[in-house]
Amino acid sequence: MFGQRLGMRMDRRGLVMLAGVALLSACKVIPAGPGTAPPPPDRPSAGTLPEDQRRHRVALLVPMSGPNGAVGQAIANAATMALLDTNADNLRITTYDTSAGAQAAATRAVADGNKLVLGPLLSDDIHAVAATARAARLPVISFSNDEAAATRDVFVMGSLPSQSIARTVAYAKSKGVTRYAALVPAGEYGQRASAAFMSAVQTQGGRVVAMENFNRSNTSVTSAARRLRDKGGYDAVLIADGGRIAAQAAPALRGPGGAAVKILGNELWSGESVVASAAGLRGAWFAAVSDGRFRQFADSYKSRFGVPPHRIATLGYDAVLLTIRIARDWRPGTTLPTGRLSQADGFLGVDGAFRFGANGVVQRAMEVREVRAGTIAVVSEAPTGFAN
Repeated sequence: MFGQRLGMRMDRRGLVMLAGVALLSACKVIPAGPGTAPPPPDRPSAGTLPEDQRRHRVALLVPMSGPNGAVGQAIANAATMALLDTNADNLRITTYDTSAGAQAAATRAVADGNKLVLGPLLSDDIHAVAATARAARLPVISFSNDEAAATRDVFVMGSLPSQSIARTVAYAKSKGVTRYAALVPAGEYGQRASAAFMSAVQTQGGRVVAMENFNRSNTSVTSAARRLRDKGGYDAVLIADGGRIAAQAAPALRGPGGAAVKILGNELWSGESVVASAAGLRGAWFAAVSDGRFRQFADSYKSRFGVPPHRIATLGYDAVLLTIRIARDWRPGTTLPTGRLSQADGFLGVDGAFRFGANGVVQRAMEVREVRAGTIAVVSEAPTGFAN
């Protein structure tokens, strides 16, 4: 369980940290009126950054332009928001734009004297960033969900499909499901989802009796669902794709002879309005990080920046919170002790409890949700900590 916890509440001023046994103590909020955006994190200057004797230099590597620029900006905004909400004065966070080249951004971050890298966002950029950071003994906390990229000094912070699938299968087992099938998309994501599903079912003592692959098109997924329906012999079927695809596949799965099948989803369903509105998905289960704090976070974010945040903007916020936490035992200007990142009790942020393993892979506490008529209900709360 967590030795220390972060308590949060929301009001019109933004995110407030509660006193007591918390991740941070003696924190206050810097008020921001509607539409008033706080200053962004520092940008690298043409020369060098100012001398820092008491502050940790932390690089934030995200795309600030191009097709992923809006997501990168949201993460940067959330990082600023975390600094303001905690009144942290021991960090200097500098944003580096990876849209023109992740390696160039990492090289500049090293030259500017940063001792920790938050980012990059895209898994394709991790190798270049990690290689540059490793040469300077800088740990990397990536916002990607590609667990294959994690190492002893590269920590993957994004919500992992494998953990969502494992949590859903464990819940299904608790409800008596033992025989499973799956609809899996072609490609790398599908391969990872398939492997995670097979492992999760085996762990729970169940059996995978059928599996069909499909390309991401209406015709392909519908045909694959019909083939799977005709095979039968299972109690539940995982649709390892987003809500739109799942909504297309469900009616074919629940045709003649398949009406009683339980449909399972994954973290890609979270936040997709089509999931609640699709009649074919009613009764389906899927696991994701809790949205309880996100709704409060989103209200505060919008009051400051005038627009709603991207869902994964919370990664920027939580990355700053954990940096503040570990900064208590980290002397400015020195190499970050990475062992602090894999502490057993973990951290608590907007997305709930999380911790890193020694292999750099994040472990997240997830809740299980059930699709009902026009709404989504939580049927199994996310744990508040870790048992071991």
